[in-house]
Amino acid sequence: MPLVDESGPIRPGEELDILAADAFLKRMDPTLMGTPAITQFPGGASNLTYLVRYDNRELVLRRPPFGHKAKSAHDMGREARIMAALKPHYPFVPEVLAVCEDLSFLGSEFYVMERIRGLIPRQDLPDGLDLNEADTRKLCLNVLDKLIELHQVDWKSAGLESLGKGEGYVQRQIAGWSDRYRKARTENAVDFESVMAWLAANMPTQDSATCLIHNDFRFDNVVLDPEHPINVIGVLDWEMATLGDPLMDLGNSLAYWVQADDDETFKRMRRQPTHLPGMLTRQEAIDYYAARTGRKVDDITFYLIYGLFRLAVIVQQIYYRYHHGQTTNPAFKGFIHITNYLEQRCLKLIAASKV
Repeated sequence: MPLVDESGPIRPGEELDILAADAFLKRMDPTLMGTPAITQFPGGASNLTYLVRYDNRELVLRRPPFGHKAKSAHDMGREARIMAALKPHYPFVPEVLAVCEDLSFLGSEFYVMERIRGLIPRQDLPDGLDLNEADTRKLCLNVLDKLIELHQVDWKSAGLESLGKGEGYVQRQIAGWSDRYRKARTENAVDFESVMAWLAANMPTQDSATCLIHNDFRFDNVVLDPEHPINVIGVLDWEMATLGDPLMDLGNSLAYWVQADDDETFKRMRRQPTHLPGMLTRQEAIDYYAARTGRKVDDITFYLIYGLFRLAVIVQQIYYRYHHGQTTNPAFKGFIHITNYLEQRCLKLIAASKV
């Protein structure tokens, strides 16, 4: 029997009103039968994802996190619009079925999409999936290919011109993420000031290109074919997709790319199986991306440091919510240590770049 990623119990404090969800979903699709069983997919430090199982259909519901949220974050309508526009041009996007902007149902905006039944490679490959080194390498290349294919999408034909502001993406990101870090810093967090100063001083003078970028492209945001699990059949989590510099997107992805010879602290942070024999190293992934796209990526240090810094800001923003009692998820308690470690990792890359 093919392996399929499964949802589990809903985390305390993140429960949905089943009757309200059922009322909306049956208005969307009157053929739905029975009372839904609602479970939750793992992960979800940002938007929350639930499996809604009826007698005759499975649906996936996505909503923002509970508690205080940044004003511009977690825009469900935006994410759904991107997916709907992109689907004809990039078939790995799940089909969006409905968007609910009426807060009376679940207390927030949310959307509903099809379920892509398959495997999601999270921290480790799913139990029962044993790949040899050659197949692991093929899986790795297939995942990278989906990022490369996304960067080749004709975003104008997809009607996504309004997603970005054009040239100057790199400068806007460095300024924006620096401002967000300063606002999210807690008294037990490092200041990152030397890293932010280095990024501002060493950013390229112009963007390498303008592409549709995912902005959170990781192994645990892809779905694998349960029959042929080295093949990718879905790409999830389009919350932060925009028009921007593809090398910034690559740097974001490599921030999660923990390889077998990394230090123990970084390996404890691992949330995707890039440590396995057969997986490309970060440098091999960079070289593969360059060969497939023809883009010049020989000076990748800036993008690597940017990716790590941006990850630190995201982690710190989540920790800030926990620190101030705006969320109670105990998994976020230790995020402060990740923030502080990532500054050290950035500083080591900066020091190495000067040698």
